[in-house]
Amino acid sequence: MHALENAVRAEIEDLHRFFVDWFTGRAELSTLNTILLSALDEDLLFVSPDGHRLNRDALVEGFLAGHGTNPDFRIAIRDVEIQHDLGNHVLATYTEWQRGARMSAQSENARRTSVLMTRQAPFRWLSVHETWPPEEARSTSSFDF
Repeated sequence: MHALENAVRAEIEDLHRFFVDWFTGRAELSTLNTILLSALDEDLLFVSPDGHRLNRDALVEGFLAGHGTNPDFRIAIRDVEIQHDLGNHVLATYTEWQRGARMSAQSENARRTSVLMTRQAPFRWLSVHETWPPEEARSTSSFDF
């Protein structure tokens, strides 16, 4: 499981590095297809921390609108764990810490995330569900990244 956990952690961290590069404007527009769309399953379901359900097309539309709009945006990924190894798929959880987030009510925020993805590279993200952690977890954690 150690090798699988390392591969899943790297996938999660790499995709979130792309998010930072995208929203800060460091990523070229062409990388939306080669990095993001290649990772997201066509039938992806994304549930935001507020409970909004988005399909892949709606999520991509938001990314297109947000390219380069947030030059101070930063993300740190913590607590990656594989919850279930399901043969061809894996359910992983992690916490995503954001700093300088313009699209959130709080510019410093966190999300607890569950992701169902294919088990092997190239990984395909099938379902993502984010929730807000309790306020005390957010307020006592470090945004020093």
